[in-house]
Amino acid sequence: MEKETLKKIFDFLEKNDNKRKPLMWKLKNNIPITEKDDLIVKGSLDLSSSNITSLPKGLEVKGGLSLYESEIISLPEGLKVYGDLFIADTKLEAYTDDELRKMIEPGYINGEIIR
Repeated sequence: MEKETLKKIFDFLEKNDNKRKPLMWKLKNNIPITEKDDLIVKGSLDLSSSNITSLPKGLEVKGGLSLYESEIISLPEGLKVYGDLFIADTKLEAYTDDELRKMIEPGYINGEIIR
């Protein structure tokens, strides 16, 4: 489905059904995160091969977070990942696991950091 068509659908649902745009849509289209509830992802979040360069401060992912082949350059303060963090083929591979964990304090990564 074309991006413009999806935008119209999400705009319609937001206006007429009081449904918020999905977090993935907001992240991939540089739409500001305005709701605290948007920062909590109940499962895994797959942003593989996306052009995003950053994530919002305080993002909480109840599953794994895949940033594989994305354009991500840093991790936000307060990031919480309950599963594994996948950073293969990203600029984050230049950091050690300890540096990545320090970058997100007071957040945490419960699982492994997979390169």
